[in-house]
Amino acid sequence: MISFDNQKRIFKLDTPNSSYVIGIFDENYLLNLYYGAKIPDINLWPNAKRIKNSSFSPSNPNFKNEADSVDVLPMEYPTYGAGDFRISALKIKNSDGNSVTDIRYVSHKIYKGKPSLAPLPAIYLNNDDEADTLEIHTEDTLTGIKITLFYTAFNDLDVITKSVKAENYGKASVDIERIFSSCVDFPTMDFDLITLYGRHAKERCREQRRLAHGIQGVGSKRGVSSHNQNPFAALLRHGAGEEHGDAYGFNLVYSGNFELSAECNYSGTTRILTGINSEDFSWRLESGESFQTPEAVLVYSCQGLGGMSRTYHKLYNNNLVRGKYKYEKRPLLINSWEAAFFDFNTDKLVEFAKNAKELGIEMLVMDDGWFGKRNSDTNSLGDWFVNEEKLPGGLGVLIDRVNALGMKFGIWYEPEMISPDSKLFREHPDWLVHVPGRAPSIARNQYVLDVSREDVRDNIFKQMSEVISKYKIDYLKWDFNRNISEAGSALLPPERAKEFFHRFILGTYDLMDRFTKAFPNILFENCSGGGGRFDPGMLYYSPQIWASDNTDPIERLTIQFGTSLCYPAQTMGAHVSANGRTGYQTKGNVAQWGTFGYELDPTKLTYDEKEIIKKQVEDYHKYYSLTHYGDLYRLIDPNFDNFRCAWGFVAPDKSEALFTAVIMRKIESGLFFLKLAGLDKDKFYKNAADGEIYSGSLLMNSGINISDAVCNDGDSIQIYLTECRD
Repeated sequence: MISFDNQKRIFKLDTPNSSYVIGIFDENYLLNLYYGAKIPDINLWPNAKRIKNSSFSPSNPNFKNEADSVDVLPMEYPTYGAGDFRISALKIKNSDGNSVTDIRYVSHKIYKGKPSLAPLPAIYLNNDDEADTLEIHTEDTLTGIKITLFYTAFNDLDVITKSVKAENYGKASVDIERIFSSCVDFPTMDFDLITLYGRHAKERCREQRRLAHGIQGVGSKRGVSSHNQNPFAALLRHGAGEEHGDAYGFNLVYSGNFELSAECNYSGTTRILTGINSEDFSWRLESGESFQTPEAVLVYSCQGLGGMSRTYHKLYNNNLVRGKYKYEKRPLLINSWEAAFFDFNTDKLVEFAKNAKELGIEMLVMDDGWFGKRNSDTNSLGDWFVNEEKLPGGLGVLIDRVNALGMKFGIWYEPEMISPDSKLFREHPDWLVHVPGRAPSIARNQYVLDVSREDVRDNIFKQMSEVISKYKIDYLKWDFNRNISEAGSALLPPERAKEFFHRFILGTYDLMDRFTKAFPNILFENCSGGGGRFDPGMLYYSPQIWASDNTDPIERLTIQFGTSLCYPAQTMGAHVSANGRTGYQTKGNVAQWGTFGYELDPTKLTYDEKEIIKKQVEDYHKYYSLTHYGDLYRLIDPNFDNFRCAWGFVAPDKSEALFTAVIMRKIESGLFFLKLAGLDKDKFYKNAADGEIYSGSLLMNSGINISDAVCNDGDSIQIYLTECRD
């Protein structure tokens, strides 16, 4: 619900448990008056008072109180160079060559529903009653630049989305140098900042540190959201925890260079901004043109990080993931990569499929190596035609034989890449990302294709669709195995050179949009050397993302715990592989916290291993609704406990639950009482393992003794509970 008090000039955005309040101050400046637990009233103007930094904080001469200054006031969307010396959300260089920017409130609109941000991915509504939208129209009168601030407040979730649109109504062109999607000013520094850091094969590890004076935060300049940082951050109030206290989440629906920055100033306040990374970014806005920012998704929780995460999970499952597999059960797959790498042919893959079918697996995915002359990573990216030396008779022969076994078929692509040893590169050497006069860097023996160009996108779409439309393809893995250096396009003039990174990701979105519309029945899975592009922008086009190339179940615990802070289990690609430090039971238990699948050679499994996998396949179907759509509770975080890890999924009606515990390293005491969470304290539950019946209250307060079941390195246990209705 969104309301406006005309007398007090205050906007109030309410969700079920939160309020976000904006005030129109003197001289039509917009102030951020409040964000937090839901409040019934709007008597907040006294809370806007801040202490000036003596004469060093300049004042607007028309302010009613000369002690007020934009340098210290809680600005709703702060601009550069007009008196606010903190980090700004907007900076536009005008035709005079200076970047002083000053926007003021002009008008607003409130309406049901939510506008599209196309061509950018964004949160969508299933019907207009799900949310209300506020548009605040502002203007820089000197330059004629109009800035529209978009806010959407959800009626059933504690979610507020924000984005910004700039329009040039002036006569001269301007250059946008910084334009963030969201800014929130908090009147305190009483928070820990939580972010997700990592590297290839060790993505999204949780990092938590106390806010300090100055600027702190995370970002990417790699052309993608990256393995190293994720476009997510949370503020956790001191004293809060996993299931109690204030937590604020900030996530950007974007797959390119991003920035999440928090600045704490001398007065102990905090400003947190979310948006496109302003380094190496500018955008020439000609008269009559507009620019739309990506969308920021804000979540408030009074139930700690767990409540915040569950809100993100519900939102992304229902209002970000799209298409056939939003709710339809996904086929259980086996991927050929770790089993064969580039060394395969038709007979070998069919043999994989036969053995996998016997285990209950439903789809074979043929990974890298099926196209051009691809027998290693040294060639053929961009040549998307079948390598008939490996696959005699073409893909049709292989797919028909796999389908005849009753299995579906999937395929691997890396559309945005090109090998120097390829037919495409020899024909179009200017199609790679490059800058004049500099030799392009190479990684994994490949360059990046300039998909900011329409002709490049047309070529890739034509090549790929000729294959995909000809054969029965049920699944497509979309990979991206290097970052962008020497960022430039042959088609961009010098004054637009810094538009490249954003134009590149817009090109990627356009290409993905074409494919998802042309092939709506294909299950798309995104990948970037594992989890290098695990972000909400990608989830708009592919309902699942390969979480990491690291399939070791112990390493996967920190990866999956970190990922779960924001992203739901059904989006997190997780497989059982032959690699890793534990047996297949623990590998399966860990992989069930995700999409679940296999990454191994089924012809090399022992009888006992096959029996374990058959049981895992049975459990995959049994627990599918729980693990894909249940409420997640993180019980023991491996980032803070050096020995144990535990989590669980609880049905929304609390009628059943599945909890998992893993021993990473042997516990010195050997004693392990696991306290559960999320159950109904007044209900009684039967433990499927031994038939014992416990109250929800007992299980959550006393816990359950699992010391005998998990006591050695790599041990794990699953506890399945069902409500006793008698």
